Amino acid sequence: MASDDAGAAQAIESIAFVGAGGSMGLPMARNLARAGFEVRAWDRSPDKAEPLAEDGARVARTVDQAFDGAGALVTMLVDADAIAETLGDGALGHLRDGAVWIQMSTVGVDGTDRLGDMAAEAGIVFVDAPVLGTTQPAAEAELVVLGSGPDEVRERVQPVFDALGKNTLWVGEAGTGTRLKLVTNAWLVAIVEGAAEAIALAEALGLDPRRLLEAVEGGPLDMPYLELKATAMIERKFEPSFRLALAAKDARLAEEAAAAHGADLPMLELIRRRLEEGAEHHGDDDIAATYLTSAET
Repeated sequence: MASDDAGAAQAIESIAFVGAGGSMGLPMARNLARAGFEVRAWDRSPDKAEPLAEDGARVARTVDQAFDGAGALVTMLVDADAIAETLGDGALGHLRDGAVWIQMSTVGVDGTDRLGDMAAEAGIVFVDAPVLGTTQPAAEAELVVLGSGPDEVRERVQPVFDALGKNTLWVGEAGTGTRLKLVTNAWLVAIVEGAAEAIALAEALGLDPRRLLEAVEGGPLDMPYLELKATAMIERKFEPSFRLALAAKDARLAEEAAAAHGADLPMLELIRRRLEEGAEHHGDDDIAATYLTSAET
């Protein structure tokens, strides 16, 4: 499908949302519908997307139904393979002329390049825009969007981002957003695994692990995320906001990117292995459940 200047200038009104039944996709699609966009919601498990009908979204039973004439596509699936499989057989050709593809999943550098190539082959403008935040920020439209793509499309997609998040960082050409997301995730998994092992050490030494939080409170070592995840570990409450299995996947993507670009990051490799070990038994629990691998039994 070839885009034209008139189509490219049109404001986005209708959005095909792929992955609308997921833990992130559902609240994101809901916020878009509540913001006044015509949302065509699709998920591999249609029942998971059904609640969106109450917010005015149309729950599509097929990808083609979701895509037919839509001015934008948002993808929020687990990885590049799932997205490529879903968009196979010419699905992109059902979008409106001048449509834009906003790719918001965390799929890594190679995955982003692969999907960008698919967009180019279909004549679709590609915007790489992963997000920072978990299920609660998604529900509250408090995500941070790491936008990257052509300068000329930014004004068109900004209302979409405004409906989803509290801030948008435009960081460069498509693919730059993914690179920043990998860097951020590398920091995140290091913080969580560090907290898990510090708490496990405190317990092994006969200390109340809450003393760790008291010791750093209000100082340069304190941070809200530490308190959030450490409290979950101490109380052994692992309701998922960011599943451990996905954290392991994201750590692997960061490790792969590091290796491909000549960065020697042994700690990241060790953390990835640790997360994968925990995910074998607690993959559907929150990332904080990595603590259970180190905890006394």
